[in-house]
This record gives sequence, structure tokens and C-alpha cells, in this order.
Amino acid sequence: MGVFDVVAVRKQFPALDEGAAHFDGPGGSQTPQSVADAVAATMTSALANRGTLTAAERRADETVVAARQATADLLGTDPRGIVFGRSMTQLTYDFSRTLAKTWRPGDEVVVTRLDHDANVRPWVQAAASVGATIRWLSFDPETSELDDVAPLLDERTRLVAVTGASNLIGTRPDTEGIADLVHQAGALLYVDGVHLTAHVPVDAAYADFYVCSPYKFFGPHLGALTASPELLGSLTPDKLAPATDVVPERFELGTLPYELLAGTTAAVDFLAGLGGTGATRRERLQSSLKLVEKHEDGLRDQLERRLAAIPGITLYGRAARRTPTLLFTVGGWTPAAVAERLAAVGVNAPAGSFYAYEPARHLGLGAAGAVRVGLAPYTDQSDVDRLVAAVESLDAVSTD
Repeated sequence: MGVFDVVAVRKQFPALDEGAAHFDGPGGSQTPQSVADAVAATMTSALANRGTLTAAERRADETVVAARQATADLLGTDPRGIVFGRSMTQLTYDFSRTLAKTWRPGDEVVVTRLDHDANVRPWVQAAASVGATIRWLSFDPETSELDDVAPLLDERTRLVAVTGASNLIGTRPDTEGIADLVHQAGALLYVDGVHLTAHVPVDAAYADFYVCSPYKFFGPHLGALTASPELLGSLTPDKLAPATDVVPERFELGTLPYELLAGTTAAVDFLAGLGGTGATRRERLQSSLKLVEKHEDGLRDQLERRLAAIPGITLYGRAARRTPTLLFTVGGWTPAAVAERLAAVGVNAPAGSFYAYEPARHLGLGAAGAVRVGLAPYTDQSDVDRLVAAVESLDAVSTD
């Protein structure tokens, strides 16, 4: 299966030389040198609009094709169905507006109380624009488990939007099981895989749409969506008159950022090289991410036990399946003040609701949210020890 070597992994991240313990990966991971090199090399090479006539045109085309293949290898899907965009939020808005063209008054769209707002508000607004109805799927604040979607599904359901993993508390719903129910109802499933893709092996073929963000798994700031080419071909997005009607390019507005695509390919290759084995990049990715999952979950379990033993700590999120993500508050301290104290000793663990507007409200956290700790492949035992020591050092003086 291979071996995960956290010491070797950490050496590939120049940012770690600054000395901070980074628990802010859910908001964006640090970048390995290989990704930065790929971006720089592309930006300093001759480039042009995609074509076959000049070396610059061919380089641009090859960069796009390589990034589609790399992303498809990561997600287990067809490279002909990979769409790139500015961000997951932008892609979801684009697809919500496109899909809404097929909806009618009385149609229903299901969104959840567990999701980041980027997988809620675009659907709520798109439904309102055509008179469709929004139905809400909640979760249990005690167990952090998503409720059963089946009672919300019927012949009027057009789409269900659900997270692959909560960016606030890490809960990983059974999205494949949800997909079966959604498809039995004749509806489409849109999965936000932004917080999931960096932590576990993914096979996104079960979802009609699966979207992620390379900057969460060591790549540049970008969004990527995967769907079957046939499904994409059935949709009619708004686009410029001279723009191609070819899939997936018809969904990509303007010239693609070639340097970011090169960085995305490099990020996928970096993931594939985290100790995994296999004859193909897809096999190495699956193997490496199993090693990553074991490494991160081991540290998370230890960290959770140690934090729970500290007086005044309240932990949120105890789902059976979850990412290496912890959310907590400290009695007598505002979350912002805790984050400030941690930052002062070089522990980067931010506070807030992190655009997870609905789950933060459902947990009763309000706008202040809580302190979020996200582990990454470069997290090691010393990082965990530093975080625990910093939290233990907080006194009982209220900062309210």
C-alpha cells in the first residue's frame, strides 16, 4: 500500500519554514514547491489562445488537456466532463442559473442545513427566480448526522444539493446512498466536494455534478466541476455568440487561466506521490489518499481527546464519518479572542462561521461561530502538541 512520510511531505512546503502550525487548511492549504514551480514555468513560457499552429498555441492546449485529465483521475470521472471556473461558488451560480431554465413553478429543489452557503444560496435564488419551491433537509445538532432525505423526495423534485463534507464540522453524509434515492425520484444530485476531496479517495461518478476547489488540495485558486459529457451537452448556458458550443468549453467563460491549470495538474501529481502505489495515476491517488486519511484521522482522534479533557472546552461535530476537522469554543472566551491568542504563539486556527451560515445557525453559534481546526497531510505531532498547549494556557478571564 505504501508508506506515508510526514517528514518528507513537510519538506516540500516552503511556507512551513516560517514556523507556524497551520490548522487553516479548510480555508485553503499551503502550497508545495512543485505547484509553485509549475505555475511559474507556465507564466514564463510562450502562451497564446489554444490552437495547433504555433508552439505557444499548442502549449496552451496541452495545459488544458492535461489539467482535465489530472482532475478526472483525481475524481474518477471523464476528462471530457471537467469544467473549470473562477471558484466553486462561481461554478455553482452558473449551473444553478442554467438548470433553473428547465424548472417550472411547483418544481422542488432540496438544500441542506449542513452546507456551506455556496451550495445553498445559489439554489435558493435560482428557484425563486422561476417560482420553484425550496425544501430544507436538516441535521441533528447532537449527532451531527444529516436527516433522511427520502421524505423530501417526490415526482416534483428536480435537484438535491448536498455537501460531501461539512466545512464547519466535518460531517460526511452518505452521498452515494443519497444519490440512489435522488435518482429513483428522477432528480439530479449536486455534490459540494470542496472540503472532502483533499482528505479521502473520491469516486465522484455517482453524482450528476461534483464540484471542488484545487486550492484546498495544494493547488491554485480555481474551481472544478465534473459531470457526464452527455448531461453537460443537454444544458444550455448563457454565453457569448462567437463562443464555442463544444462541451465542456461552452461552460467556461473567456480564456482559461493556463498557469492555474498547470498548477492544478501539479497538485494532483503531488497528491499521487504521497506514498501511494499503483500502475496508473488514478491508482496512486487512491492509494495515497488512503494513507493521508489514516494519518489525518489518527491525529484528529488524539487531538479531540486532548481538547475534550481541557476544562471549559465545548466540541461540536461528532458524526461517525467526518474529515479531520474540529470545531470548539472555550468558556469565558470569544472565538475571535481564542484565535488571536493562538495566532500570537504561531498556531493558525481561525474563528468564525466560514460561510457555513446555515449549520452555524442550526448549532446556535451565531455570527461569532467557533474556532475551527483543520488537519492536513503536512500536520505533524508537534503541531498538535503546540495547539493543545496553547489552548491549555488560556486562563478563565472573560473576553466578552
